[in-house]
Amino acid sequence: MRDSFPASGFMGNNFDGVWQAVEDFKSRFEKRAGSRAGRGELRTAILALLAERPMHGYQIIREIEERSGGNWKPSAGSVYPTLQLLADEGFVSAEESNGRKIYSLTEAGREDVDNAETSSLWGSGAEGGPGFGALPKAGMELAQAAAQVGRSGTPKQVQEAIAVLEDARRRIYTILARD
Repeated sequence: MRDSFPASGFMGNNFDGVWQAVEDFKSRFEKRAGSRAGRGELRTAILALLAERPMHGYQIIREIEERSGGNWKPSAGSVYPTLQLLADEGFVSAEESNGRKIYSLTEAGREDVDNAETSSLWGSGAEGGPGFGALPKAGMELAQAAAQVGRSGTPKQVQEAIAVLEDARRRIYTILARD
């Protein structure tokens, strides 16, 4: 954390450096406009969802967004062509119901899902823990707590907070260094 904030530190009314650091941190995690899932991920996600139950296109979009913690929301312009491609390949079938096409897996689609790797689709940890979307939230909450100490803490409290943040930074890098 050293050299992360202006020389004047947290004290006084100069919080521009702190808020700039918070915004920089936040921007590293925000979903970029037009970002896309990797090749084949949408196809695999659709097949995995349809293996659970038949759905229409917008249900698929909502399920993907919900399961990814809001980190992935495919557009209708990518979901519907993928559904059509899967139908053309014989992996899904469509049936009209109440003016909507409801998609379900065919036997070939079930076989394809059984052979696909779907464990990392939604961004959850290996034990089903929080996904990647939890990391920026935790980081923002930490940055907000640090800024609060800077605004209302005593000089001794600010120094204690700096020590905690430096320790946290070292411990996070230790996580990356393992394995």
